[in-house]
Amino acid sequence: MEPRFNLMENDLGAKIVKRFGATSQLITQSSLGKSTVELVSLRISQLNGCGWCVDIHTKEAAAAGVTPLRLNLVAAWRETTVFTEAERAALALAEEGTRLTDGVSDETWARVREHFDDDQVAALVTLVAQMNSANRMSLIVRMQGGSYEPGMFA
Repeated sequence: MEPRFNLMENDLGAKIVKRFGATSQLITQSSLGKSTVELVSLRISQLNGCGWCVDIHTKEAAAAGVTPLRLNLVAAWRETTVFTEAERAALALAEEGTRLTDGVSDETWARVREHFDDDQVAALVTLVAQMNSANRMSLIVRMQGGSYEPGMFA
């Protein structure tokens, strides 16, 4: 499967991606924590089947110090003991915010509010929405995973 279109080689596409990146920087600079951002981004990308984004967020999580064990268990996080309660709340929100047919449950929302302050909630909600958008853009133009280097977009 070949890529269809390179957004960065189009003037308007490059401007859009740049603004998208600025929002990503705000999320990464929030007090949410780099490992939580990367774990949530990775899980959403796994759910959506976005190889490009799985590649990015696996490598960025590893660069942020997430252990190989935790990276390998993200897809089965509910059946593990290696994630904190805050991370588990964030991962639940990521899944429910990605699979919108049932919406985000009150139970998940309560767990998120228990572990995250208002700024972190704003970052987390935006992260879930933005990752789903990024996955969709990448899948539409058929971006391929495998070539990303940590920090490439810093």
